[in-house]
Amino acid sequence: MSELLQVKDLRIAFHSDGQANEVVHGIDFDVAGGGQTVAILGESGSGKSVTCLSLTKLLPPEPGCSVQGQIFFGGKDVLKMSSAEVRRLRGEGIAYIFQEPSASLNPVFTVGHQIAEAVKLHRPDISDVRARVIELLELVGIRDAAQRYSAYPHEMSGGMQQRVMIAMALACEPKLLVADEPTTALDVTIQAQIMDLLRDLRAKLGMSIVLITHNFGIVKGFADEVIVMYRGEIVEQGPVDNVLEHPQHPYTKALINCIPKLGVKQRRLRTIDQEMAAAE
Repeated sequence: MSELLQVKDLRIAFHSDGQANEVVHGIDFDVAGGGQTVAILGESGSGKSVTCLSLTKLLPPEPGCSVQGQIFFGGKDVLKMSSAEVRRLRGEGIAYIFQEPSASLNPVFTVGHQIAEAVKLHRPDISDVRARVIELLELVGIRDAAQRYSAYPHEMSGGMQQRVMIAMALACEPKLLVADEPTTALDVTIQAQIMDLLRDLRAKLGMSIVLITHNFGIVKGFADEVIVMYRGEIVEQGPVDNVLEHPQHPYTKALINCIPKLGVKQRRLRTIDQEMAAAE
């Protein structure tokens, strides 16, 4: 498989009061086209989300934020793209789904209207927009899609709202889907359903996925490669089974050891800092 996304020496810094606070420190990674899934793991604040927002220049512009390095998508450097090229990249090339669908959906418009906006913006060649939206709702497993077209977000459960967000992301048939903590706000049963849906869509559409998560539990059996980030750096990366079964870095070991295990009794889980100290 050829490389769809190549990130080289990526550095991200936020500027305030004349000082620069670098939050991502020269990282490199690739994502192949044709359905590869790469999971980026780490605690909150490790740099996962800002890294992925930089892929389509969604971070604040300078002087508030500076992004250095190279981000190649389809062979073109995103950081050198014009505004028009970046607009086409967003949605058509790279699309996002986020962890809080209730915060992402506009409460005063129907879900059909909101998906239709994405279709009209990026797919002007589609004449029957309503039919396309209903097709997308059916694709993500929403029953009675024609009736749900006129539903408002508050009339749907959290899992249904997340399916709507996935439908919106797929409206432009992206080559790469960035799923930023897509199951965090959902209960365990719905989490499994959303991951199964993403797995099925990846197989049907042939799109690659970058999964951002702090949960090792949803990575095994879903991702091909794992990237572990700690304080803005990549401390470990490799095939998912290798990293999970033979972690090398103390931080990776600490993350894995913090997961509760059936049959292992502990009065209290140790913190990641405690696990890292013990590993060293």
